[in-house]
Amino acid sequence: MTDITDHGPGPFVANIEAATLENTNYRTTLWTGVNLQVTLMAIQPGHEIGLEVHDTHDQFLRIEQGQATVSMGPSQTELKVWQASNDDAVIVPAGTWHNLVNSGDVPLKVYSIYGPPQHPHGTVHVTNEEADVAEE
Repeated sequence: MTDITDHGPGPFVANIEAATLENTNYRTTLWTGVNLQVTLMAIQPGHEIGLEVHDTHDQFLRIEQGQATVSMGPSQTELKVWQASNDDAVIVPAGTWHNLVNSGDVPLKVYSIYGPPQHPHGTVHVTNEEADVAEE
């Protein structure tokens, strides 16, 4: 079993697939450094990240389990839609509006890499609702 806590900013090695699949929290930071952050996500069927934009952060997401409807574009009203599933990567440039919706019937297990970090070191949000409250 992987120790799913924030191990940054020191050197760290882990099986990212196993850690992602073992994570049951909506969001858990696995590693936070000065210029990079790795988070694990478990999004329940029918739930979503929510349409958002990171003006100063690039983001890489990899789907380890499940199916997602991915929307991305230059504005909230100009979005292209993709279907993504196991082993697919989603790359979100800074300034791009985006959303992931779990369109399957099992938890969507994703790891995300932000550059620079997006969340405080040690962030754990058990549910999407908890994450929404923390980000307000």
